[in-house]
Amino acid sequence: MKKIQLHPCGNFNESYDRELTIFSTDFGRIWAIVGIILLLSVPLMPLSPYLIYVMNITGIAAISVIGLNLLTGFTGQISLGHGAFFGVGAYAGAILATRLNLPIFITIPAAGLITAGVGMIFGVPSGRLKGLYLTIATLAGQFIIEYVLVHWEYMTKGTMGITMPMPVFFGFTIQGDIPFYYIIFPLLALMLWIAVNLIRTRFGRAWIAIRDNDRAAEGMGIPIFPYKVFAFAVSSFYAGFAGALWAYYMGSITTEPFNLSLSVEYLAMVIIGGLGSISGSIFGAVFITVLNELLRFMTDSLMNSAIVTQLGLSLAPLREFFYGVAIVLFILFEPRGLAEVWRIVRSNFRLWPFPY
Repeated sequence: MKKIQLHPCGNFNESYDRELTIFSTDFGRIWAIVGIILLLSVPLMPLSPYLIYVMNITGIAAISVIGLNLLTGFTGQISLGHGAFFGVGAYAGAILATRLNLPIFITIPAAGLITAGVGMIFGVPSGRLKGLYLTIATLAGQFIIEYVLVHWEYMTKGTMGITMPMPVFFGFTIQGDIPFYYIIFPLLALMLWIAVNLIRTRFGRAWIAIRDNDRAAEGMGIPIFPYKVFAFAVSSFYAGFAGALWAYYMGSITTEPFNLSLSVEYLAMVIIGGLGSISGSIFGAVFITVLNELLRFMTDSLMNSAIVTQLGLSLAPLREFFYGVAIVLFILFEPRGLAEVWRIVRSNFRLWPFPY
């Protein structure tokens, strides 16, 4: 009978496969199962539809941020165009659903593949550029895609937007927050599983080598350009996948949400959650989404207050202000983000009552 392994003292890895395993102990597997059961039982709890809505948009954002973390955190390629790729996925999904009447389980991955192709085009400069120059190139991509989405009216209907058809899954019409919850979170788990395993492959190890030192990686025989372009493709696939899912959930799309602010928001999620950490992508998406909702409540409550009116303050840029403060504080006090905070908390519980 197999003995349950909880918290072994020391490193007992006897093979390379053992070292690469996702859950090194049964303790981690047990808590993963508990987490899945809790996620599946959330809609059964007496929660308001608004809370389910916040969880759904958090799950969609987490899928997109995982892709950006693969590009920025693991490969070292900073992108300011992720919001635009999210928009490409949303419009690709909307066009496939409305003009070709494709079902949702084909539309979403197809939108991801289309966005991956667009991402590879804008990833081509990564072969010659890096650092600040590549960041500016991706910023140009953001503006180009925004222009195309607004002015290619034959496909995107311009500022009028596109109304999505009601998605049908195995004969059941998906409508409402709870049915979408059971679509969004299994897809998030799937994309999370793909990302974790992708990092363990030779592609993931090559991305990390390129991030740490591209000249040393090239000296070891890693072809830099194809791996960088592939990182852009994977990152864009995640953004397009999340964008198409978001389009179905929202019911209709216009070009306004896919602007530079959305790209900065995704980058903030990666930095605050933890660069180079898949779990950090989840933490960052939760933190920024909840912060957004809190700021919206604060803005609504303070907007009509007498003090704000008398002082003539504008609360419109309040969200950007708190983004900046949060990023600066995390860079100063915890550059590795919320993922590192979570690791420290886990270590304290594991080592308690001993200090080390």
